[in-house]
Parts: sequence; structure tokens; C-alpha cells
Amino acid sequence: MTTTGAGADTAAEDRVFAALANGTRREVLRLLREEGPQPVQALAGRFDIRRPSLSEHLKVLREAGLVSEQRYGRQRIYRLEAAPLAEVQDWLHPYERFWRQRLRGLGELLDRMPDDDWP
Repeated sequence: MTTTGAGADTAAEDRVFAALANGTRREVLRLLREEGPQPVQALAGRFDIRRPSLSEHLKVLREAGLVSEQRYGRQRIYRLEAAPLAEVQDWLHPYERFWRQRLRGLGELLDRMPDDDWP
């Protein structure tokens, strides 16, 4: 998630964030992270949605680079591709640092306040 080559990078970033915005897709990523590569049938069995809907979610994840698909005959195996998630983490890091500093400042302020000021 760099600022060089802004057009292509921005489109890729937008696809990743759009993919992560959906709870079903985040759950697919969690399952692939925790349980490893899985056939689409196994993933479909974990959700209360129709198979075409899950296929659409997998397509969005694939287009964002968050999963890859391997075909073995008629079977499709999906695997987590974590590199875009590391890029999201890199993008979020300055915001984490910002909030950590703010909360530390709030903690210091509260520590300086006398305890008897509370009703």
C-alpha cells in the first residue's frame, strides 16, 4: 500500500478494503488461516448461504489477492494469501500509534487527577 504508482495501487487497496468490509469474507479468511487450504464444498458447509453467494464472496477475495484458487479436476481448493493483509497492517500502523499515544495521554491525565473529585 504505497503511494507510488497511485492509480494501480489505489485500486488494489480499494479492492482489499472492500473485500475486508464484509463479515462473511472475513470469516472465510479466518477459516483459511486457522484450518488451512480448503475445497469450496468444505467452506460452503460452514455458511448459511447459497453456494453461488459464497462463490461471489470467493471471487471478491480472489480479485483482491487475499485468496488463491487451485483446481484439481472438478475440485477447487482455496488458500489464504496473507501479503495484502500485511500491507493493510502497514497502512494501519500509524493510526494505531496515534491512538496509543492519545490513550497514554488520557491515562496520564487521569493518574494526575485526585481520586476525591469523583462523585
